[in-house]
Amino acid sequence: MRCPSCGGTEDRVIDSREVETGAAVRRRRECVTCGARFTTMERSVGPSLAVLKRSGEREPFVREKLIAGVRAACKNRPVDRALIESLALEIEESCRAAGGEVTSEALGVAVLDRLRELDEVAYLRFASVYKGFEDAGDFAREAGMLSGALTKVTAPKRHRR
Repeated sequence: MRCPSCGGTEDRVIDSREVETGAAVRRRRECVTCGARFTTMERSVGPSLAVLKRSGEREPFVREKLIAGVRAACKNRPVDRALIESLALEIEESCRAAGGEVTSEALGVAVLDRLRELDEVAYLRFASVYKGFEDAGDFAREAGMLSGALTKVTAPKRHRR
């Protein structure tokens, strides 16, 4: 580690904290040469994760790209940024656990499943892009399926007498 002030290579760790629910460690350091203090972030780099696109092309998984898509769907919705970050981290971890490669379709379905629980409007926005809605009927059909699924989950059971 090089000091950003003097370029010295000797430092000591003053404080360490886990961040991002244990996915990274934040360390506060002090340069032995000049006394300047600086912060470093350490992340464990596991096996690389690749996304297999519909075209057959492979590209590296980029969590920020996933977060940007979810943020766009959640724009002007009461969804906390921390929840979006958590959603992306959860999806990334489940994809890593499943192996080193995930299809873009499986990634989209994972996002839709979690958005359905998080915010219905964001779910419909994401679904409109992911599923390629072409007219209002596509929105109505998806909203109807969403309402039907929610009714089944929340409807009280009727007792026979």
